[in-house]
Amino acid sequence: MNTGLPIIDVQRVTTVLGRVVIHRQLSLQVRAGEVMAIIGGSGSGKTTLLRLMLGLERPVAGRVCVFGHELADGEPEVLARVRNRWGVLFQQGALFSSLNVFENVALPLRELKNVPSEMIGELVMHKLEQVGLQAADARKRPAELSGGMIKRVALARALILDPPLLFLDEPTAGLDPASSKQFVRLIEGLRDEMKLTVVMVTHDVDTLFALADRVAALADRRLVAVGSVAEVAVVEHPFIRDFFLGHQARWDEESLRLFRQSLRDCA
Repeated sequence: MNTGLPIIDVQRVTTVLGRVVIHRQLSLQVRAGEVMAIIGGSGSGKTTLLRLMLGLERPVAGRVCVFGHELADGEPEVLARVRNRWGVLFQQGALFSSLNVFENVALPLRELKNVPSEMIGELVMHKLEQVGLQAADARKRPAELSGGMIKRVALARALILDPPLLFLDEPTAGLDPASSKQFVRLIEGLRDEMKLTVVMVTHDVDTLFALADRVAALADRRLVAVGSVAEVAVVEHPFIRDFFLGHQARWDEESLRLFRQSLRDCA
């Protein structure tokens, strides 16, 4: 893992929505090559933090820099180039129902307007193959796809520009356990193959253990813990205790074994 300059640098950010303070003086760095997982209870500000990193929200104080560029104050042309260096997998896939699979994945390439039309087909079919889909799937509409296939198409679209940074919003939400494991293995393989840096919002502990290098736990309008799963799991805080211990009954055997090992490691 590269531990040089951070890909994302959130510095002393305060976020307010309406009259509600969501984050207060929050700082977080995401290193190149790591998978950073963001966890938190309902209303803790995990999605808002993700939106700050995407430049979709602005803090009332502090700054958010991605690839060394401050998102709030950059030139539009520079920010457009920065945004082309990340991909986003939205929770429900966010596919366009009026477009087939091929056109959904091709959309970012068409928006760029600098990719020759004869190359678009080749790039799209390669990306569909990379996420485990067949050539015949390219003609299907979103309504014809299973939940797992929708996730794969959305992932192909997020990665069609070969970005070095990938944002995942609840990547396994809505999937059955078998599909969830398959999708996690896919992300794991693509992370290694494409040398991705990944920021992931999740509430699923199995996904956390399988993918995360570090975890940032949000509670009380701040980060109450940042570290490896083993380090965060033993922090004395009500949210962290409930998050880890409250999930034990439905963990698979491997996640439960890893959790118990993490407790021993930090003892």
